[in-house]
Order: sequence, then C-alpha cells, then structure tokens
Amino acid sequence: MSNTRRAAVVAIVVCALAFTIAVPLRTYLSQRSEIAVQEKRRADLLKDVAELQARKAELADPAQIEAEARRRLRYVMPGETPYMVQLPEDKAPDAAPAPAPDAGPQGSWYERLWSQVGG
Repeated sequence: MSNTRRAAVVAIVVCALAFTIAVPLRTYLSQRSEIAVQEKRRADLLKDVAELQARKAELADPAQIEAEARRRLRYVMPGETPYMVQLPEDKAPDAAPAPAPDAGPQGSWYERLWSQVGG
C-alpha cells in the first residue's frame, strides 16, 4: 500500500472513532449537568423537609396549637372577652380629596348611564 492510501485509511479510522466517541461523550456531559441540577434540587428539598419536621415538632405541643388558634383563627377560651383594637388612620378623614365640581353628573350608576345615553 502506498503512503497516501495508508493516510486515507488512518484518517477514516480516526474519523470513525471520533464519531463513535462524540455521541456518548455529549450524552455524558449533558447527564453530568443534569445530575448537578438534580443534586441542588435534592438539597433544597432536604432543607424544606427539615424545616417542616421542625415545624411539626413545634406543633406537637398543645400550648403552641392553642397559640396558633388564637393568633390565626382568633379563637378565645370560654369566659374570655375578646377585644378588637383598631389603630387610628394615618390621614384625617377630612383630608380626602373633594370631587371636582365639573366632574360630571352625580347620582346612581343608572342615572349616569341614562344621562350618557340620552345625550
């Protein structure tokens, strides 16, 4: 065989090996990145599980359940008097902007509609 033919055969063999290796290598690299994403997701989920287990342990205490019922559901024990405290508003009630005198007809919605339809 001549040197040119040997070089052509070697080139064909190298190309065949490169194509044979390229697909599995690409698959391997994509799977590695997917594994990294899934490991991060798993770590986040394990953190969430730990937080939920801690919350479950907190709620195993009857006093904590009572405190949650009082706070979130506004429950009171029999014989207690509940009070609702309303804080004062930031603005004075008379500081509300007055409607402009040329704002259009005043009245109920159907009166305003009729005035628009009637022209």
